[in-house]
Amino acid sequence: MKDAHGRHVTGRVSWRKFAVLSVPAFAGTAALAIALANGALAASFAVSGQQFKVSAASLEGDGFAQYGGVDQNARGDLLPVAVTAIKKADLHKLCQSVVTTLPVIGDISLNLTAGGGNTPVKATDLFVDATQLSGNASFNNIEIGRDASTLDKGPATAQGMQDLFAQQADDVSITNLRQTAWATNAGTFRLSGLSMKISKGKKECF
Repeated sequence: MKDAHGRHVTGRVSWRKFAVLSVPAFAGTAALAIALANGALAASFAVSGQQFKVSAASLEGDGFAQYGGVDQNARGDLLPVAVTAIKKADLHKLCQSVVTTLPVIGDISLNLTAGGGNTPVKATDLFVDATQLSGNASFNNIEIGRDASTLDKGPATAQGMQDLFAQQADDVSITNLRQTAWATNAGTFRLSGLSMKISKGKKECF
């Protein structure tokens, strides 16, 4: 490389430009590191690129907590979620569905149902990372606006970042449950009358 007078020069770095370009990257990395250190990352695994739907005729749960969190996919994208955590849950007429679009074939639906008889689906330390939830809900001894880092009614690890909004209750009852989620995990998950079907076309729980 030559300068304006034709003299050879070595490569030089404008430290001012370097600082301007690098500060946002460092800030983003630091923010993610702080979020991970403070428990903002919800799912303990990389989530897929597809959300799934879950419905139930009713849910009865002991030890309820809800707070904001972040899921992460395999590409490193951050996905905001509302984490619903329940110590013990019974779900009647559970349905789970996910639709995948494949080349040539088109839409393929996977549907899972369970708990349709007298024995409900039973879960312990249940965590659902949802982007949408609806139904008819009732709570006992609910606390709304509690600091997410101080939650103590849900599962032992059900806590979010300090200073963030959260709520908790002794128990929760939801009928006509509908939710869209990135991830679900549980300590135990017992599905009575389990049935799984794959079919062409879009066939979702709701």
